[in-house]
Amino acid sequence: MKPAFVAMMIAALPLLGSAQGPPGRGGPPQPPRSPREGAPVDLTGYWVSVVTEDWRWRMVTPLKGDFAGVPINPMGRQLGEMWDPAKDESAGQQCKAYGAGGIMRLPGRVHITWQDDRTLKLELDSGTQTRLFHFGSDAPANTQPSWQGYSAANWERPPRGEEQQNAIPVFATRTGLRGKSLEVTTTKLRAGYLRKNGVPYSDKTEVAEYFDYRKHPNGDEWFTVTTVVRDPVYLYNPYVTSSDFKKEPDGSKFRPTPCEAK
Repeated sequence: MKPAFVAMMIAALPLLGSAQGPPGRGGPPQPPRSPREGAPVDLTGYWVSVVTEDWRWRMVTPLKGDFAGVPINPMGRQLGEMWDPAKDESAGQQCKAYGAGGIMRLPGRVHITWQDDRTLKLELDSGTQTRLFHFGSDAPANTQPSWQGYSAANWERPPRGEEQQNAIPVFATRTGLRGKSLEVTTTKLRAGYLRKNGVPYSDKTEVAEYFDYRKHPNGDEWFTVTTVVRDPVYLYNPYVTSSDFKKEPDGSKFRPTPCEAK
């Protein structure tokens, strides 16, 4: 090594030390931001479902026995053939199609707000249902099954230079999202319906959802929720759907309605 180069490096050492600053002067570490503060996108506001596919199963109640597109097994098919909306009503079970397994497929509107810094709240006018997405906490041991169950949420991390694997077995990867997806896993569900014509899911069901936000050049805001329903009792494969929602300027069209069995 040349003597001139060594002398230059030695002379630069004090400058490097001063650029780093005196030790211990950085102050105490800052507490981590809450899920609300650290949200990569803003999902709050009023949204309306935009139905451009599966009209016959979403906009009207399908006929009994219409299981097309659902990977239902023989046990589930047998139970679905027994669907009786009058019996559901008399038993106080008219909300079976409004549980977390199927409610995002129903036409209607959603109002999203933060209940607190760690809980995202979704109010749905279809069936007057409320869902709570809990960040950083799993279901307590004493959680009782309900239509909406217990939803654990997190902001999906962006990929770091490579394709990112995820828990959807029918998709190879989820890439290019840059952390704009809300990931939700729901358990502790009551048995319900995937469709209003009695296509069943059991109380062993787990629902995984991925909310992907996008803003168009004209200013329109949308999110798409990909829903993966896994039920070891009535389904032989995961049931995967995607539903689109467009943001509305206000809540003037948000009108909660009661559950209907048919």
